[in-house]
Amino acid sequence: MYLNKVKAMAAIVAAMGAIMAAPAHAGKTIDAIKARGQVICGVNPSLPGFAAADSQGNWSGLDVDVCKAVAATLLGDASKVKWTPLNASQRFAALQSGEIDVLSRNTTWTLTRDASLGLNFTGTTYYDGQGFMVTKKSKITSAKQLKGATVCVQSGTTTEKNLADYSKAMKLNMKPVVFETQEATNKAYFTGRCQVYTTDASGLASVRNKEATNPDDHLILPELISKEPLGPSVRRGDDEWFAIVKWVVYALLEAEEYGITQANVDQMKSSTDPVVMRILGTSEDTGKLLGLDKEWAYRAIKAVGNYGEVFERNVGPKSALKLPRGANNQWNKGGLMYAPPVR
Repeated sequence: MYLNKVKAMAAIVAAMGAIMAAPAHAGKTIDAIKARGQVICGVNPSLPGFAAADSQGNWSGLDVDVCKAVAATLLGDASKVKWTPLNASQRFAALQSGEIDVLSRNTTWTLTRDASLGLNFTGTTYYDGQGFMVTKKSKITSAKQLKGATVCVQSGTTTEKNLADYSKAMKLNMKPVVFETQEATNKAYFTGRCQVYTTDASGLASVRNKEATNPDDHLILPELISKEPLGPSVRRGDDEWFAIVKWVVYALLEAEEYGITQANVDQMKSSTDPVVMRILGTSEDTGKLLGLDKEWAYRAIKAVGNYGEVFERNVGPKSALKLPRGANNQWNKGGLMYAPPVR
């Protein structure tokens, strides 16, 4: 009896090992992407630092780089992306309907969205929080001074509910002035229709830098009133595609942790560090578990650089937005960015 149990357990363990070692099969989303030769990426129509197009139609930004990295990984070319600009109220329907393959559009990961919209968030690419912007001439220096203030806010966002919650909790009786698009919200604030503008703090910095006649005339108040973990999402029901997008983000994070950059990635292929070797595919072939080849992460890093480079180029202290690294620093440097190991 005991021997039979041992044999049965051994058979189960062997079967599990075979399953774990088996290459992943391509999902329907991956098949569609390969057939058309493009990843269709839903992005913000114009949020410099995260997603914006220049006069030649070239897109750049932190959210844009995520899609470029995914395209480089899957199709071998970071330029093989079709950009689909979406406002806040359009974005989830576009993903649900199959109009886009991935939504990479400064979107907050919440329980309601995760559990009820038929999508999966693939991780956090920017830890943010909701803030307030006012004119310096208003002499307001704290959110506690906003009692009765009119506040410009975009509909279909977590921002709208957070504003109502904060106003009620702090007994401020703020008066929301709601607009469907970001463009309308921007215009209302800068023409004086509202005393205050509220959205994610990174968004406020982007809007101030792009839209204000003189950015120094506007102050982002120090209080953050919410947690806004922003990240890409994909439709539910295609685990293979979910895994690829998720692990591309993690690969960029782990590349920074181990000093792999866009400039040195080729040189690092000769590294004898076991972690670096796994990331770049010079030892174990982790790609087969994702339905990819062994250089999947190498291509992502070569295309856009590691996460730190993506941050610095688009939103960091040396960019136009001049945002501090803060919570978006690596876990071993006081931040929240922590990637599961590529192994």
